[in-house]
Amino acid sequence: MSLDLSEIRQRITQVDRNLLKLLSERHRLAFDVVRSKEISKKPLRDIEREKQLLQELVNFANAENYQLDPQYVTQIFQRIIEDSVLTQQNYLQNKLNAEKANSVSIAFLGIRGSYSHLASRQFAKGYQESLIELSCGSFDEVFAKVQNGEADYGVLPLENTTSGSINEVYDLLQHTDLTLVGELAYPIKHCVLATQPIELEEIDTIYTHPQPAQQCSQFLQSLDKVHIKYCESSSHAMQMVARLNKANIVALGNEDGGKLYGLEVVKSEIANQRHNITRFIVVAKEAVNVSPQVQTKTLLLMTTGQQAGALVDALSVFKAYNLPMTKLESRPIYGKPWEEMFYVELEANIHQTNTQQALAALKSVTSFLKVLGCYPSEIIEPAKL
Repeated sequence: MSLDLSEIRQRITQVDRNLLKLLSERHRLAFDVVRSKEISKKPLRDIEREKQLLQELVNFANAENYQLDPQYVTQIFQRIIEDSVLTQQNYLQNKLNAEKANSVSIAFLGIRGSYSHLASRQFAKGYQESLIELSCGSFDEVFAKVQNGEADYGVLPLENTTSGSINEVYDLLQHTDLTLVGELAYPIKHCVLATQPIELEEIDTIYTHPQPAQQCSQFLQSLDKVHIKYCESSSHAMQMVARLNKANIVALGNEDGGKLYGLEVVKSEIANQRHNITRFIVVAKEAVNVSPQVQTKTLLLMTTGQQAGALVDALSVFKAYNLPMTKLESRPIYGKPWEEMFYVELEANIHQTNTQQALAALKSVTSFLKVLGCYPSEIIEPAKL
């Protein structure tokens, strides 16, 4: 005799609650792990151990005939491992920076509901009960609010997997005394938002920020005779559509932000790339201490001479001192036609001996060198089988 649907759903609910209990237990074990590593001084991550664990879990599922796809098992446990790594990292960083305040103020681009707003909340998840949110109309204003002490932190997008680098932010980094103190990745899930149900062919006007428009260009091109109007941010676009309250006027934004303005999703998954992620940086007036056990990045700004091979000589320093380079970005030097400065992102801790030696060597082959920040990274690349 088969169970009816309501009974099946009750069993599913109970299984889900059991899973939550086990996940909580797994999460708490991360604190035991990090306390042990705190004593042994071992790095938080052991990629080979993670790969071994994933393979053992896949093999165990097969041996027990659980009928679970290996990729499904791998993806679930990659996420569990990511949670464990970030939990351990936050534990060490909080101890190292024990003077951490009970409240925090964060400046971000746009108003409530923007991707920068949601990313700032992700960064400040430990401060949610006493978080002061400061919306800004421009990236320059974000820097200014941190510089003049109105905000403790500024959260700014640096690059997107679809549209590439945010040049305006890179250019502002050239002229600031602020320092980078963190980075995080936020998944961008663009959708069409409206005040009421509407068919795509009925849309007359779309409000959006230029970045989402670029990232959803293929979708926009598929629409016929639609006017695109640009706003300061995605949140301003959603706010405008809510105010106008017309069936044929929609916004490009995110579902969570749309809920704040009473908008509903007309169509989701409209970005050119399915996996659309923006990397955000966090700036502050004072640097943070970074544990040598956590995943650390350092961002440099440098210029080289105009002679042949000057850039190659500079980059060879990182190879000589075994410092992995994860990003090289060039930007023009204003007032000096055809000359460029270079942003170099390294997987390195500024306080380690080889990094200090590399910086000393770099000074002899560059005409200008500045450390923009040394910071823990919340972007955890999963181990792969």
